[in-house]
Amino acid sequence: MSSLSPLLDGYDLNGLRLPNRVVMAPMTRSRAPLQGRPTQMMAQYYAQRASAGLIITEATNVSPASAAFELTPGIITTEQIDGWRHITSQVHAAGGRIFMQLWHGGRVSSFALLGGEAPLSPSGVNDDLEQLQVWAQLQNGQYTKIHATPSRAMSLDEVKLTIDAFKQGAVNAIAAGFDGVEVHAANGYLPHQFLSSTTNTRDDRYGGSIANRANFLRDILTEIGSVVSLDRVGVRISPYAHYNNVRDADPDGTYDYVGKMLGEFGVAYLHAADTNGWSGAPDLPRIIERMRRAFPGTLMLNGGIAIDQADALIRDGHADLVAFARAYIANPDLVERIATHAPLASPKAVGWYGGDHTGYIDYPFDSSAGQAAQPGTAHA
Repeated sequence: MSSLSPLLDGYDLNGLRLPNRVVMAPMTRSRAPLQGRPTQMMAQYYAQRASAGLIITEATNVSPASAAFELTPGIITTEQIDGWRHITSQVHAAGGRIFMQLWHGGRVSSFALLGGEAPLSPSGVNDDLEQLQVWAQLQNGQYTKIHATPSRAMSLDEVKLTIDAFKQGAVNAIAAGFDGVEVHAANGYLPHQFLSSTTNTRDDRYGGSIANRANFLRDILTEIGSVVSLDRVGVRISPYAHYNNVRDADPDGTYDYVGKMLGEFGVAYLHAADTNGWSGAPDLPRIIERMRRAFPGTLMLNGGIAIDQADALIRDGHADLVAFARAYIANPDLVERIATHAPLASPKAVGWYGGDHTGYIDYPFDSSAGQAAQPGTAHA
């Protein structure tokens, strides 16, 4: 596909050939109602977007103690693995490449989502529950924020069991046909909680210094690397995010260390999210400066980035890949629209979280981009 857009240049991701540098970012959509098993509707959603250089799935629970949003999928049971295998086969049949994002919400949860159990966290910090983003579907079908409930500090055994859950999640994802996995260490979820000096006040090998606080992520990558080649394992971070109130006292120091550590591991990519960009306080220049210095590998950027801005980031060498989220909600043919300079559709006000096909798989393809519309279906 020829175009002046640098986003449409191919990219070699450690031997996985990407036809373009447009990544579909992970987006929670909460449409796995049957014990976290992915559905046929989810398969259609991802297959519609298979022209992306790379798809990263919605955050997927590696443990029953994980969920921050109700109706999110898992990668734990045989039924869940089978459901995901159906999705990867459809994406691959449509010519796509797909990584699974592995997720544990940690303290960002509620007993209501965890079978009555308290959420797990590094240190049981609960002074800010109203600022945590926990969501669920009401009986009337409306999806809404609910109140987080107090977490409890993890025992050392629970830390090790959770590390094992990430490892098993990676094994299960590869068994389900994924091309790789991404560890979700951003957005205030459990690995991010361990990295923060505010939410992690432990006095064992997982707390204290930056190096110790990074041991949780280090051990996750070490264990995953024993079963999956780390050049097929990405890591998502959000160094300055206010989302879920991590409150790191020294994010520059923390993420200089983390970037260097990820480079030493030789991970597939570092996915740096400028979460604050959505609230009008972008940190993208700061992220680029520090991560390009600390991390020598493939840098993927995300966070409210417009197409022309993404082109410039690629052209100027500030990014190797750019991930788009909201643009992919309403534009399943985003790559084709970029190639033909077609206007981008805007997401509907409904269907972002939970619900049926509306606002999920019913967005039309742009006819000028040579694609026929694909009406959504509601079967699961």
